Amino acid sequence: MPTSSLISPRNTGGKNGANGTNGFYRAVWRWHFYAGLFVLPFIILMALTGGAFLFHHEIDNYVYSDLKQVPASPAAPLPYSTQIADALAHQNGKAVKLTTPNSPTGSTEVTIADASGVRHAVYVNPYNGQVLGELMDRGTIMWTIRHIHSLVEFGTFPNALIEIVGGWTILLVLTGIYLWWPKPKDGSSRLAIRGKPGNRRWWRDSHAVIGLFAGFFILFLATTGMPWSVFWGKYANQFANGTPTGYPSGVRVNVPLSTIPMIDAFGNTGWTTENAPLPQSVDTAPHAIGIDEATRILNDLGMTPGYAVSLPVGDRGVYSASIYPNDLSLQRVIHLDQYSGKPLIDMSYADYGPLGRGLEWAVNVHMGQQYGLANQFVMLSVCVALIFMAVSAGVMWWKRRPSGQMGVPPLPRDMHKVYGVTAILAIGGIIFPLVGLSMIIILVLDLLFVVRPRLQLRNA
Repeated sequence: MPTSSLISPRNTGGKNGANGTNGFYRAVWRWHFYAGLFVLPFIILMALTGGAFLFHHEIDNYVYSDLKQVPASPAAPLPYSTQIADALAHQNGKAVKLTTPNSPTGSTEVTIADASGVRHAVYVNPYNGQVLGELMDRGTIMWTIRHIHSLVEFGTFPNALIEIVGGWTILLVLTGIYLWWPKPKDGSSRLAIRGKPGNRRWWRDSHAVIGLFAGFFILFLATTGMPWSVFWGKYANQFANGTPTGYPSGVRVNVPLSTIPMIDAFGNTGWTTENAPLPQSVDTAPHAIGIDEATRILNDLGMTPGYAVSLPVGDRGVYSASIYPNDLSLQRVIHLDQYSGKPLIDMSYADYGPLGRGLEWAVNVHMGQQYGLANQFVMLSVCVALIFMAVSAGVMWWKRRPSGQMGVPPLPRDMHKVYGVTAILAIGGIIFPLVGLSMIIILVLDLLFVVRPRLQLRNA
């Protein structure tokens, strides 16, 4: 059974205690309980999958080393057109994307769409053209973990829970800090962990202290996870791409644009630019420049090795290259006219508006990419803290609840306190509409099945 909190009350008596007279405290505790009741199972899932995904490069490179790694060779790599032909000899279809090796011992990845439109990632030794094997596009273990983490694996509706879980997690932390804040009456430190693991006090204090230190990072993860949500993330992305705060101001001037968003071409782009439309080729010539000339131009323009090139779609399509490495300063997107090779758009992280730069930085840190191993291990420790807090909350709830009952915290004597706390929390519901909708549902259920029966019993 889910539990009451991420950070539970440290006082159980006196003015601020659950049995005291502070109605505001009790009202906050009830919302804290309901937030935990809803969100803790998802927090455990996201902490487990998120902790694993922090090391997605390392894990995928180890698991698929036979596909992604090749022996170093003094020979020059084969032309990319030759490597694509070798991949097509292995898998029938149409080449739609090429991902260049990120090191002298890296393989080339050729993405091929078969007759039914299903995409396959074929790995080629760049020095001899040997096909090393293939996977379904986005078919690695870490892509599956990522899809589970964002709930995309389970469809659009479960993915909408990301926004709700993020909002309730923010609510958990803020209400938990309020519940923890009052100073204990016995004069002990608010940072003390009292008792032994066998009793509730130890679990309560450990839960509160760890939650206090991890609270800032939990707020950061919950907030920066919002860009992936179905509702809020979609409109926030549209705002970022529709104003100079996100997508570079003026970059679209005199450049014909298609209706194809970048995410459809690459499948994995920076959050700020994933809905930015691809430009269209404007020059005319008998033939396209070809992938070999396109990659030569991109290399001359300074693209970092490991970039992906989406091949032109139709007569007006472009060669679209992108790279999103751990170092934000190296993020770059270049679109080349398929006939002249002229750069139509050349955009880097420095060209983003302030909102775009801030969001990209936050997303990179969220994923453990920006500051190397330190970033990864800090975020991993937060994931471990989240799991411990969820487990400790379950233990506390189990030890506290009356036998055979759910153990909802007691109502304050003054019901206006409940309404006041609800009005304050409604601000978050306005900012995150799906969270607001879930709050209304929980409020109605609480009034019908908990508050009303207790009031009737009290007035009897």
